[in-house]
Amino acid sequence: MHRPSWDEYFIEITRLVAKRSTCLRRQVGAVVVKDKNILATGYNGAPSGVPHCLDTGCLREKLKIPSGERHELCRGLHAEQNAIIQAAKHGTSIDGATLYCNTMPCIICSKMIINAGIKRVVYLTGYPDQLAEEMIKASGIVVEKYEGGESP
Repeated sequence: MHRPSWDEYFIEITRLVAKRSTCLRRQVGAVVVKDKNILATGYNGAPSGVPHCLDTGCLREKLKIPSGERHELCRGLHAEQNAIIQAAKHGTSIDGATLYCNTMPCIICSKMIINAGIKRVVYLTGYPDQLAEEMIKASGIVVEKYEGGESP
């Protein structure tokens, strides 16, 4: 029997959360954890009550915007943003927490992570945003690419 490490456990949960995504380009899940307890989750998609890209089509595809550029031209929120918003909406402090995510956060999410007081980010795959990587590392946040491999 294989009992997963805490990092593996929470990374696996990000994969499940990502399945709720309504983005046509990339399905991302985020989990905010403190003291081995899940404080908030988020996935990428349009704001509550607004038609999803599954229904309207992808604005970024229509405009031929490459990944990692012009984040403001998107109907959706990123998984990290939704997790931070969920915590705020429910009055849950995420100061000192760890954020697990399927992808390295973009620059917009990185700035939110820094100001939210998150101290560690664990991600599965990279993201084409050099400024995000530089800024989040300069903030002193521990950034780790999860190398535990794919689950069966």
